[in-house]
Amino acid sequence: MPNEIKNVLLVFSGKGGVGKSTVATNLAVALSQKGLRVGLLDADIHGPNLALMLGVQDKETLSYGEDLIMPIEVNENLFLISVSYLIPETDTPIIWRGPAKMKLIEKFVNQIDWGDLDYLIVDAPPGTGDEPLSIAQLLPGAKAVVITTPQDVSLLDSMKAINFAKKLKLEIVGLIENMSGYKCPHCGKIVDLFKSGGGEKIAQKYGIPFLGAIPIDPKVVISGDSGHPIVKDNDSSTAKIFLSLADIIIKDK
Repeated sequence: MPNEIKNVLLVFSGKGGVGKSTVATNLAVALSQKGLRVGLLDADIHGPNLALMLGVQDKETLSYGEDLIMPIEVNENLFLISVSYLIPETDTPIIWRGPAKMKLIEKFVNQIDWGDLDYLIVDAPPGTGDEPLSIAQLLPGAKAVVITTPQDVSLLDSMKAINFAKKLKLEIVGLIENMSGYKCPHCGKIVDLFKSGGGEKIAQKYGIPFLGAIPIDPKVVISGDSGHPIVKDNDSSTAKIFLSLADIIIKDK
């Protein structure tokens, strides 16, 4: 890798639909707000959503330096690389077999001019197949952050993700339970739409840290669609959770 990258975090899950990209985006923004220089690699080739979630989908296409690709600047401390800048239209599907995807991931890992980074956060595709395997092998020293939701079907797949990391000898920073309860804005009652607490039990079972729980918050959806990540909202309780997760990750390094 051309630059000095102090810490690499592989944010991944055993299945899709658990909010992995939302967590990766908000953690990256939170770390950048703390004055750290952060790179965000959108490695979900078939569903590259981070440019939209960060409000930079309309920026220029990728530019090239001396043999290296320049990432998109989100803010003075945050930089993004995504396949979304390589496709002609937002509704253009990526219809590639494994070798083509592996070649692009290798290019994104080895030919990006990040500059020196405190953190490189990789939003990995769901599952334990070719893409996350290649990323883990191409980024020695990477640490894993596993994302799950509380229901049993997600927990089952998160256990596979944990064992995937262990088999590859990736240090696991911890597990985050997303969509953990919903607070009614009218009565204040907490409703466990997808159950709650399962992530903490799985973390205990496998002897890994439980980093915290993120509730269902409609503002997260609105903020992601508008390109203004929730962590930027100083008055949001969910934003404070993401900031506290960033603090835990910083202490872990």
